[in-house]
Amino acid sequence: MQSHLILRRTATALLSAAALLLGSAPARAADAPLEFNYGIPNANHATVFVAQDLGLFEKAGLKPKFFTFLSGAPLLAGLKSESLDVVTAGLALALALGQDIPLKFIFWEANSAVSEGLVVDPKSGIKSYTDILKAKKIAAATGTCAQVALYMLAKKAGVDYARLDVVNIPAPLFRNAFKSGSIDAGVAWPPFSLQLQAEGYPIAAFDEQYTPPGGLCPGLTAARPGFLKQHPEVGLKLVQVEAMAREAIAKNPQLAVDAYVKRQQLAPEVAKATVERECCDRGIPSFAQQVDPKSPYSMTSKEGLAAKLSLAIEALHAMKAIPAPIPAAVVQEAVDPTYLLQYLKTQGK
Repeated sequence: MQSHLILRRTATALLSAAALLLGSAPARAADAPLEFNYGIPNANHATVFVAQDLGLFEKAGLKPKFFTFLSGAPLLAGLKSESLDVVTAGLALALALGQDIPLKFIFWEANSAVSEGLVVDPKSGIKSYTDILKAKKIAAATGTCAQVALYMLAKKAGVDYARLDVVNIPAPLFRNAFKSGSIDAGVAWPPFSLQLQAEGYPIAAFDEQYTPPGGLCPGLTAARPGFLKQHPEVGLKLVQVEAMAREAIAKNPQLAVDAYVKRQQLAPEVAKATVERECCDRGIPSFAQQVDPKSPYSMTSKEGLAAKLSLAIEALHAMKAIPAPIPAAVVQEAVDPTYLLQYLKTQGK
């Protein structure tokens, strides 16, 4: 009970601090880089990290100021106050729509479902996701991909989600929760899933085993429509930065490994395993896949990204994580492939 109270107080403090600490981006001279506030949760943002390290934002004429959050939920405070202009995150962005926070989803930055998974205490006896009822307490951060994945896991295993004892703990805190015996299982997003595995807590199953093709944990880069209207060049520039970062990682994966080691204090072998698992189109959907109407990652078809987000939102509503479902039309309206299509037309990559 005390740990739950501490977590609630921590989350409240983060929400309050976000609105207080994030200031509006200052004005700039016509020839100066565009300064803006960029929010990201503490997760697997390899391309964003590499773009920072290589100065790719500056190369594109951008100068972001980064703010990192423990999970996606506190990030909503910055969006609600319009203190954040651009964000890269998971389902928190879809939940923003339910709070009447307008967003435009510009591109998939990652498919985190390939390396998010059910992490277990080796003493729990859980060998597969079908053993989920053996878990006494299961960690899954409320309103995140992890909670949705756990819901889908239970559904696939034929277990009523209401029978599970779920505690609201974000993935970065799992290690201490396991060590203290507060949990014996949890759904962890990357890179923490693989970090825990390296420390002796097996991954009994990855999301791919119980979620639809392409998963239900899209890592998206989005921006406020008002910011895009004020700076119409930003959308394409963000795609260009992403493209340069992907190309750099493809040529030298060690860049991504070093970025994880530097920011999240991962052991080099864990960072390498994370990069290898997220490799290529499966973990980082290509731009071509994102504009292909037949792809599970499609941003041009109602059956692609929009359908995934709607399914995840339905799950969150069923778990009472959100008060009401978000209309499919609202979700579809937020998916904007304009800048990807513009990039592919002008750059052909």
